Amino acid sequence: MYLDKKLTAIIAAAGSSGRMGTGINKQFLLIKSKPVLCYSVDMLEKCRCVKDIIIITQLAEIAHCREILANYGNYLKVKCVIPGGKTRQESVWEGIKQAGEGTEYIAVHDGARPFASAALLEKLLQAAEKWGAAIPGIPVRDTMKTVDPDFWADQTLERSVIRAVQTPQVFRYDALKAAYEQARENHMEATDDAALFAKYAGKVKLLPGEPYNIKITTSDDLRLADFIAGNHEKNFVNHKNHGFSERKLLKIRIGYGYDAHNFIAGRPLIIGGVTIPYEKGLAGHSDADVLVHAICDAVLGALALGDIGAHFPDHNPRYKNISSLLLLQETYEMIRERGYVIINIDSTIVAQAPAMSPYSSQMRARIAKVLNIDTEQISVKATSTEGLGFEGRKEGIGATAVVLLENENPAAF
Repeated sequence: MYLDKKLTAIIAAAGSSGRMGTGINKQFLLIKSKPVLCYSVDMLEKCRCVKDIIIITQLAEIAHCREILANYGNYLKVKCVIPGGKTRQESVWEGIKQAGEGTEYIAVHDGARPFASAALLEKLLQAAEKWGAAIPGIPVRDTMKTVDPDFWADQTLERSVIRAVQTPQVFRYDALKAAYEQARENHMEATDDAALFAKYAGKVKLLPGEPYNIKITTSDDLRLADFIAGNHEKNFVNHKNHGFSERKLLKIRIGYGYDAHNFIAGRPLIIGGVTIPYEKGLAGHSDADVLVHAICDAVLGALALGDIGAHFPDHNPRYKNISSLLLLQETYEMIRERGYVIINIDSTIVAQAPAMSPYSSQMRARIAKVLNIDTEQISVKATSTEGLGFEGRKEGIGATAVVLLENENPAAF
């Protein structure tokens, strides 16, 4: 699972900020009373997949950067603040060399992009596990043209094959390091790390980026960032008066799911993705996994997307005898597409027989793997009805589930 990977995040914040015109490194300018850089560090600090953070800044600003970090947060994952090189590429190379032993993946992020979400980073890491490298990009809306040296309009580019690339960009560590070494030998300079990887290491997968993941380059960008952050702030409430020292995000969704199936002879009994020895299985179009179905329904309910029957109808031959874990995987994609993460799941299996408790740990592990969460984030309980109802008469099994989702993507606000 991607949470087990060691990901080191490098924040490139050593630019001169010449186009900003303030005389101050843009990463240290304030958005709603907080430095631009701290927004990115906050996101990486909270992201479960990040193990270490390396910040690269100008030599003369290292002490100032450390002071800011000390004043604005308790950043336990920040491994070091180091000086950069003459170019962005040289700066990132310094960060790559500082990556700790055992690092498997590198995420390179611009310190001037304050609104990238943890959900985006996790999606990129998952894609990098599969393809070796992944970057985010968004479609361009305007007509794109090339110009000649005298700034006469030349060729019109096809927008459908153009993307505006963002950060963070995630790469397999050994491959990115080798690409950098090759680029240094050949004196190649590139504007982003993906170009080096594509040149010397392999293809780069592009995923949908986030529209609010803007890069602050000019004073206009800073004003836009202030507007974005202001709208984000409206979705917070200060709980200091209620015993909490931190602001808690209100953009959460809760869903409840229920499912039940009758017993039938001649089928395996599959609950929570685990085959349980028993004389009967459950009747259904799919494998009739009531626990997974209840969790799917809870997620769909939280997202206000209807019920499981609407998405995986029992008249569709595609779902005939399908593993419900595959249905759960498709449901999980709906969570990711909307910028949500799972906080926790609480579920209960209702069955008079067979006993479910001996298998609950296996169920948690299999469901957690599909949902890319830790097993501690899912509870699977089992109960009987003391002979009452269809479960008590051993006619079938029921299950309930409650799920809590949180939206970590500022663009959703």
